Amino acid sequence: MDWQIRTVEPNDVAEVMAMIHELAIYEREPDAVKTTAADLHRDLFVGDATPHGSPAIYCDVAVSSDQPDQLLGMALWFLSFSTWEGTHGIYLEDLYVRPAARGEGIGKALIAGLARRCVAAGYARLEWSVLDWNASAIGFYRAIGAVGMDEWTVQRLTGPALATLGGSDR
Repeated sequence: MDWQIRTVEPNDVAEVMAMIHELAIYEREPDAVKTTAADLHRDLFVGDATPHGSPAIYCDVAVSSDQPDQLLGMALWFLSFSTWEGTHGIYLEDLYVRPAARGEGIGKALIAGLARRCVAAGYARLEWSVLDWNASAIGFYRAIGAVGMDEWTVQRLTGPALATLGGSDR
């Protein structure tokens, strides 16, 4: 299989959305995706998606060299910031390679591209989360040198708790 990595383009949004849904099914949350193609397009391409006039998220895609409109995988990411390091990092929100394209080096190439961005920009970190039951992904991440942050747990405020706290003045 011949493929290449490139930055997402507006005409890729439908395929990226399809991969987001495929990932949700893989992660046993098939009904959890609330994002729409319009949301994704706005946050990837509209200059005023953030208060600073820049995109809120970024995405790299792997495409078939024979069929450039056929997406084989994606890495959807955004900039983070470390107050301890005093610099940005990249947070990888979603890494997904379609089953037929797995084992071709696409996942590693997508992460390596983000690592190159970090190095070139002087960023201190490339981080992501992985479900604890996803042994194949964890094995892949360990094989490329990633380490688990065992002392840290993810915390999330959502739904009614977010609305309650967000509606309070103190």
